[in-house]
Amino acid sequence: MAQAGRRWQRSLFPWFREWGFKQCDSDPCVFPITRKIAGVSQRLVLGCYVDDLFTLYSHDGPESLNERFTADLATRWNIEDEGPVSDLLNVDISTDADSVILKQE
Repeated sequence: MAQAGRRWQRSLFPWFREWGFKQCDSDPCVFPITRKIAGVSQRLVLGCYVDDLFTLYSHDGPESLNERFTADLATRWNIEDEGPVSDLLNVDISTDADSVILKQE
């Protein structure tokens, strides 16, 4: 199905915007959001490629923006968390205490 990814995006992207994400002008498949939760500013950035989602988040835990979003997403669609990512679209991804490191060879 050559158009399956596009149909998925037509369902998913409006839902992201309803949730409060802003679609990036420079890359329409990237959606950042910042919300204050318990007085703490939290950031979540989504990347969507065909039917895969990639998330970067500033906070984790049961009441975090990331957990709230993931739980809400799971009530709408059948999702599977494949754990920490190490590569995406031929880019190696690693993290340290306060940064994300991208490498491409």
